[in-house]
Parts: sequence; structure tokens; C-alpha cells
Amino acid sequence: HKTIESRLHDEKRRKIQLGDQIIFINRVNPEQTVTATVVGLLRYATFHDLFSHNDPRKFGSESVEWLEDQMNGFYPLDEQLQNSVVGIEFVLTS
Repeated sequence: HKTIESRLHDEKRRKIQLGDQIIFINRVNPEQTVTATVVGLLRYATFHDLFSHNDPRKFGSESVEWLEDQMNGFYPLDEQLQNSVVGIEFVLTS
């Protein structure tokens, strides 16, 4: 199962620290939530670097290429290089 959430390392994500609690909300059913504790912060210049240096299964996929395509659709390369990216490693607590 997925243990790393990938995001642009923007102003909001820069505030995340080890030990923080994160609540994941199901977009289809917002009443479904899962709480997780941050256990690692993996900083890289681009999503290509992040996914190439970690097991894609930790991101919920079998394919580095698929992960890259998905994230590059949200965040263009110039935006990645400007902000960097972060893999938020977590363990579920509920």
C-alpha cells in the first residue's frame, strides 16, 4: 500500500515537519478520512528524481513513468525546479 505522498514543495508543504499528523480525505466521500503521521520528508529537484530514487510501490504504483506523467500533468517542470518537490513518507494511525 501507499506510504509516500508526492507534492510540490510549496509554501504549504514547507510547514510540514516530522511527527506531524496529516488527515487524508476521500474526494468521492469526504466523510471517509484517514489519519497519518509524517515519518520522512524526501526532498528532490523534480518528480523524476523523487520517483527514480524510491520504489514506485511506495507511491501506490508499479511504474515510475506513470507516476511522472500524473504529477507532471499537475505541476510543470519549471514549477518543480522553482519550488522543488517533496515525498511525504507516512504511517497510518487510524
